[in-house]
Amino acid sequence: MTAWTFFNDEWHEGNPLIMGPMHHAPWLASCVFDGARAFEGVAPDLDRHCQRLVNSAITFGLAPTKQADEIENLAREGIAKFDRSAALYIRPMFWANDGFVDVDPDSTQFSVSVYDAAIPEPTGMSLIWSKFRRPSYDFAPTDAKAACHYPNSARAMREAKARGYENAVMLDALGHVSELATANIFYAKNAEVFTPVPNGTFLNGITRQRVIGLLRDEGIKVHEDSVCFDNLLEADEVFSTGNWAKVAPITRLEDRDFQPGPMYQKARDLYWAYAHGRKA
Repeated sequence: MTAWTFFNDEWHEGNPLIMGPMHHAPWLASCVFDGARAFEGVAPDLDRHCQRLVNSAITFGLAPTKQADEIENLAREGIAKFDRSAALYIRPMFWANDGFVDVDPDSTQFSVSVYDAAIPEPTGMSLIWSKFRRPSYDFAPTDAKAACHYPNSARAMREAKARGYENAVMLDALGHVSELATANIFYAKNAEVFTPVPNGTFLNGITRQRVIGLLRDEGIKVHEDSVCFDNLLEADEVFSTGNWAKVAPITRLEDRDFQPGPMYQKARDLYWAYAHGRKA
């Protein structure tokens, strides 16, 4: 992997050491981050990812040392270190060095890493229903994209892999579908698209929002509503959105097999066209 990280006002190649054992972040999880993509010479919604990082930092009580436009400019500096055709992951972060339980905002640190990361081929993903659930806002800082959320997602992924699957559908505390362990989820029924309504248990993903808007602009009905697991099992097709794989088909859900369908293909085609500044 080729990687560049901006930290302490300069670019470092590889994986520089940026935290120590006495710092707050590795001890008490005061780390927020975001993830954007550059691929095929474009970096869609990079500005929105940078702004979400700033918002996440404020949620955590951190004092952002850079604003969204500064972060975007640095990210583009990092992107320029690679070939234009490279598939890259862009990961800016804020974290605290000091504090006891709560953070000391004056100790806020910043970095942005840009590195090679291929976008998975859309060959289909298999899912289980997970016994691990997404927390509500009063149980965790669900309005931030934060490192502390991911150990529970890791448990769901571990559970899925132990059964020979790749990912997991996670429910909220009331038993409604929330999201996958790593992405937002959609299903289609009778040529209409459905996705869980943001209810404080998952981030309203940037790619999710973009795909909803693109589909609606094409005259496709997209419903944000409470979703039950049985809705997924009875769907015509299921797909996911997220920064890692962008728009990807689901081809197996527990014992039910699916084929990539027309709503998935439309969503993917529309997103790729949007990313490249053209109509699908």
